[in-house]
Amino acid sequence: MSSERVTRARRVLDIEAAALTTLRDRLGESFHQAVDLVIGCRGKVIVTGVGKSGIVGRKVAATLSSTGTPAVFLHAGEGGHGDVGTLVRGDVLIAISNSGENEEVLRLLPVTRRFAIALIAITGNTGSTLGRAADVALDVSVPEEACPLGLSPTASTTATMALGDALAVALLAERGFSAEDFALLHPAGALGRRLLRVEDVMHRGDDLPLVGMEAPLKDTLLEMTSKRLGATGVVDAEGELVGIITDGDLRRGLERAEDVRALTARDLMTVRPKTIAGGALAAEAVAVMERHKITSLFVLADGSRRPDGVIHLHDLLRAGIV
Repeated sequence: MSSERVTRARRVLDIEAAALTTLRDRLGESFHQAVDLVIGCRGKVIVTGVGKSGIVGRKVAATLSSTGTPAVFLHAGEGGHGDVGTLVRGDVLIAISNSGENEEVLRLLPVTRRFAIALIAITGNTGSTLGRAADVALDVSVPEEACPLGLSPTASTTATMALGDALAVALLAERGFSAEDFALLHPAGALGRRLLRVEDVMHRGDDLPLVGMEAPLKDTLLEMTSKRLGATGVVDAEGELVGIITDGDLRRGLERAEDVRALTARDLMTVRPKTIAGGALAAEAVAVMERHKITSLFVLADGSRRPDGVIHLHDLLRAGIV
């Protein structure tokens, strides 16, 4: 029994793999035209379908949106009950129907013609009503379904989903969409965290702890405690970073001082503090902190020694980098 199950499963995968190979070999001018239509879209991309095609359509719309082509899903059945108002002049409609004769999908065609909405059909029958009405018809017909009864959409839905992926990736490349762009659209994801920049999480402006070299102990303590980062930067008369004072620096300075009242920031600071650029990945800041066993890094403005911000280990923990 176990071997029979594996045999059946392998047959399903073989059929679906063959469907994808057929689809790959069939791609040509119509695919180019579909990419051009979406690239030239002045409105939004709307994907529609019902049943299994609708489920695949939701995935296609989601993949487009996450790769730089804003798209929404419109259930064709709901479209006939008012949601068709989503469609406006300048949009592109991607309609999915394996038969190309789904009544609920076809009801949307008059709207596409009235408002001159470009129509891309993804269908297993390019000679169908939907296929003939489309500006571009993409053929997802398959040699056979993996369902032994030939009833449940299996290979055909796999082919449709794969074609949606191919379209999304082709558009991604055309738009020059980068990993950083993807991360921006997925701020809660692991990739978004990995590509987070120092400047995205650093403290700046009034939250940036800084004192002059001649600042007395009292002012230095006040700056450190009020900004609550356990450190302050020390700048010279030109505003350039020349040192850092941490809780550890403060403790060591007090231990060796003969008269604490005479202490200034110059006496307490560690010179040549470790710094990082604002455009560096936050993960790089973690690596620098771990390597030097420190918890704060000052961020320098481009091409200068002027502090533009400061990043603390706690910021990286809150951002999920550590």
